[in-house]
Amino acid sequence: MKSLRARYIDELIRRQHNGLVKILTGIRRCGKSYLLSVLFKDYLLQHGVREDHIIEVPLDRDDFRHLRDAIRLGDYVRSKIIPDGTWHYVFIDEIQLTRSVLPPDVDLSRIAPEDRESAYLTFYDTLNGLRQMDHVDVYVTGSNSKMLSKDIDTNFGDRGFQIRVHPFSFAEYCEALNVPDKTDAFANYLIWGGMPLAVAEPDDRARAKYLRSLLSELYLTDIRTRYRLRDDYILARLLDVLASATGSLTNPHKLTDTLKSVLKKSPSDHTVANYIEYLEDAFLFNEARRWEVKGKKYFDYPLKYYCEDNGLRNARLEFRDVEPSHALESVIYNELVLRGCQVDVGVVSVGDRQHEIDFVVNRAPGKLYIQVALDLPTPEKREQELLPLRKCDDFFRKMIILRGSDPLHYTGDGIMEVGAIPFLLDETILDKALAD
Repeated sequence: MKSLRARYIDELIRRQHNGLVKILTGIRRCGKSYLLSVLFKDYLLQHGVREDHIIEVPLDRDDFRHLRDAIRLGDYVRSKIIPDGTWHYVFIDEIQLTRSVLPPDVDLSRIAPEDRESAYLTFYDTLNGLRQMDHVDVYVTGSNSKMLSKDIDTNFGDRGFQIRVHPFSFAEYCEALNVPDKTDAFANYLIWGGMPLAVAEPDDRARAKYLRSLLSELYLTDIRTRYRLRDDYILARLLDVLASATGSLTNPHKLTDTLKSVLKKSPSDHTVANYIEYLEDAFLFNEARRWEVKGKKYFDYPLKYYCEDNGLRNARLEFRDVEPSHALESVIYNELVLRGCQVDVGVVSVGDRQHEIDFVVNRAPGKLYIQVALDLPTPEKREQELLPLRKCDDFFRKMIILRGSDPLHYTGDGIMEVGAIPFLLDETILDKALAD
């Protein structure tokens, strides 16, 4: 199995030699390291870069743990650079493992207490120093958005560029497995998702075991260690609740009440809100806010949470609640995020009732309203799905995505209708809708 992951490789190629640190972020085990150290490295080698001009530092490996020190890391990379005037490429994997350190010539006792934190050197300092060297192009991966994406503007300013990497999209899934039947492939994708090693595993029981272990032995352990939690019992139960509520409107208080009903402990709303943030920082869940279409404003609550990967969500629930409509909605949401869209949940008021639009999609230069449904078996069901789109009272394009392979066509009132499979495989459908 091999996926070329062309979207990300093209992005890396476009960003070569631009003087910025290229930061690949995303959930652990989604393929960031393979993308950088295999696919992009192959590209560089094929285009004449010498192997000794590619400096790789996999910080998650035991034999590189001595470089989890901001000063040692910088010194090591500089020692590998050959001063011959040609480009060197620095690949640092899992940069968030790097520790901040105090330079040996700094005496903290001479520094005011409020200024002491700034005396330490961080990996941001190391990366900014490396990127300023002549003919040095820096690339890093990281799996913690709190230490990377949320801090990029503060610590890098205009000196870093983030590339968000996701599990396999459906198009990448089909490419990796070279599937002849897209309908069967899509049914499997809704259940098993796109985590690369899960896609490569041919045995369903082994695949399920792998996905469960990612959640319990990797992601939850990471979060417990990173945030110094005494245990992850409440966090694990919150993960169960969010997995069950994927695509449903909720809020921290409602989640707290749900947890209180199943736990002997009674977490506070504040604790639950923090734990949700931890799950988002690990890229496990994404938040979709509610947008009032006519009032043009956001509601604070309720909102929706979507799991980064259907396979992870289904494995957490032991594949007992693979609800097709929610699975389809999640796949479409994640695809829209993958394609660089801002995705909100729409609300349209009609009289004294509020009707939901699954997604309000914004991406320059346009906006698009999308409804997602398995099918429209009756005129009543069709009217139920189309009513919120008709009541938007604006000129933005409207689309309904159904399970299946129906090609793009238009309803009598100009609303686009398309099957999920062509929508996921043909990006021009969305591009044209947003450009019109």
